Amino acid sequence: MRHLELDDLNLFRHIAEAGSITAGAARANLALAAASTRVKGMETRLGAVLFTRSRQGVTATAAGHALLVHARTLLSQADRMHEDLGSYAGGAAGHVRMLSNTNALVEFLPEVLGRFLAAYPGTTVDLQERVSDEIVGLVAEGAADLGIVAGTVDTGTLETCAFREDRFVLVVAPGHALATRSEIAFADVLDQDIVGLDWGSALTRFLAARAAREGRRLTLRVQLRGFDGVCRLVEAAVGIGIVPQTTARRAAKTMAIVQVPLTDIWARRDLRICLRSRAALSLSAGRLLEALEQTEC
Repeated sequence: MRHLELDDLNLFRHIAEAGSITAGAARANLALAAASTRVKGMETRLGAVLFTRSRQGVTATAAGHALLVHARTLLSQADRMHEDLGSYAGGAAGHVRMLSNTNALVEFLPEVLGRFLAAYPGTTVDLQERVSDEIVGLVAEGAADLGIVAGTVDTGTLETCAFREDRFVLVVAPGHALATRSEIAFADVLDQDIVGLDWGSALTRFLAARAAREGRRLTLRVQLRGFDGVCRLVEAAVGIGIVPQTTARRAAKTMAIVQVPLTDIWARRDLRICLRSRAALSLSAGRLLEALEQTEC
């Protein structure tokens, strides 16, 4: 059996985590044909099929899952080695893999990451949006160094630390029938025209799951890419929206919208940082954790 290169393992990890050879190739900055050839080469060298192919993408086989565990460990160790040696050479390069739910990604991380990356210009951050339950599982598996999740999610054996506090609220136009309500339950707004983020967003998938628990479907009249756009269409009386309270407060300074608190327990968003172990973090991941903790923990 010939040894696999680190570049091979990196490509394999990207494909396995994306569930797609096309997406994995893009993350590894490779052409699709080149990525497919390298995957076939890995399977030949290992004497095992690594992925099950289908029209929906690829899924790691049992052999693929076993390789993924080792690939993550080896790639993490390689990153730490480069960082440690780079410090002797006066370098400050590093890479951090981070996952976040929609609320933290939109409202709180841009400012923190802006300061962090300015302080460490050689460091890169791979930031992806996921729902909180997914984030916990991926951090536990080693697919990410750090995650930011809702405080209501079970984080198991992961280490956690407080990050920020926020809550989701309903936003409506001033003349809307719900504008005079002092509070409302999520189940009571599902018959309304809803303006929301597109179906690829973690928040929309979360709200769809909550609607399903009520035996209902989440139907979006308009789908947008950002909360500010949601608020603008709400102001134009296109429909109602559900956004973080921090967003609603900011938007209300320039838009005619009304906030109505949601009574659901999940609407309160005590955001927490989760990680496997502080001792296991790379130098760059440790620095980013410190930046996230500075004002709140």
